[in-house]
Amino acid sequence: MSKNNTPDIPFQQLLRTIPADYWRLWYVGMIISTVRWLETVVMGVVVYQQTGSAFIVAMMTMLRLLPMGLFGAFLGAVAERFDRRRTLAGMVALLALTSTSLSIIAWLGTLEVWHFAVASFVNGCGWATDNPLRRTIMGEVMGRDRMATAMALDVGAANSSRMVGPTVGGLLLAGVGIEGAFVLSVAMYATAIAATLMVRAHMPATAGADAVLARTWESIVVVAKDQRLAAIMLVTIIYNVFAWPFTSMIPVIGRDQLSLGPEGVGLLTSVDGAGSFVGAVLLALWLTPGWHARAYVGGVAVYLLSLIAFALAPGPLSAGAALLLTGLAGAAFATLQATTVYLAAPVEMRSRVMGVLSVCIGTGPIGFVWLGWLADSIGAPYATALTGAMGLLALAATWPLWRRI
Repeated sequence: MSKNNTPDIPFQQLLRTIPADYWRLWYVGMIISTVRWLETVVMGVVVYQQTGSAFIVAMMTMLRLLPMGLFGAFLGAVAERFDRRRTLAGMVALLALTSTSLSIIAWLGTLEVWHFAVASFVNGCGWATDNPLRRTIMGEVMGRDRMATAMALDVGAANSSRMVGPTVGGLLLAGVGIEGAFVLSVAMYATAIAATLMVRAHMPATAGADAVLARTWESIVVVAKDQRLAAIMLVTIIYNVFAWPFTSMIPVIGRDQLSLGPEGVGLLTSVDGAGSFVGAVLLALWLTPGWHARAYVGGVAVYLLSLIAFALAPGPLSAGAALLLTGLAGAAFATLQATTVYLAAPVEMRSRVMGVLSVCIGTGPIGFVWLGWLADSIGAPYATALTGAMGLLALAATWPLWRRI
């Protein structure tokens, strides 16, 4: 037996032992992530063309994160009231309805920035349910011993979508217009709904309506008292406030500093996804429990250094190399974020604790507002580099806390 409690068998054979339900849920996550990145690039380019404001571009991405901070813990408790498979299918259907509405409005030629804002917030509500719904079901299907492998493969899918989504979004925007991008989104969501309904595993309701608020508070108390869980959440907050928001500046820096068009911006954004995909595959092959904490915290540190390099890059090639590194580092962080929380949480509270994780991810709007405002004040490159440096300082200052991981 290996250190991760799985037999020493070839990786290809290990893949064949993974249940079909996992692959269905994996596919759903890949589709949702692909559409998210496709629409993020399309919205970012169009909003910047219409407004010329880096701040407003950042706000579009911020609105996708806001529901996590507002409702994440609550949604984790609510998820326990319903069959998670059906709830997941309903949430994907809501996302499809949002993209359908945008495609119709775009076809009518009346699409405005506020439409993007509303759609981003609704999509954010769907994103906030991913940890307590889809990934919690994944954990139950795969089992505790294979959770790290499950998350590595899931992150690999999400990050392969970061290669495909931005590129396709840029090409569609340049070739057929924004309405074509949203039509493709609807078609992809339809396949995700079908895959969700094919999942055989069921996680039935476990809590009554009167218990939701009490159970939400109970999960927050558990996280606050558990030093390991609290430290994991702290690192997540640092990443989402100081690191993740830089992605909203890629279209701005790509257009203004690197003189790229929509296709170039899409390709540049996809490099980050390529690095993440490679990183996730490497983690799935070789990551062992003894390296969980190092990969989690180290991924954040390297990510922050790499985004500073991207912001100050003199040309597309050096910018692409920096984004490749952010992808590799981001894969380590993303894989171990959900894994460490799932493994550290009490079994009967996993959905709720994963909901608290969503709240910590939801602190991202603070970073997006800050970065957007600063970018309008001193320019996107310098604002991005300064924010990354602040993240490194925050990580260093909190070492006595996160070393407990």
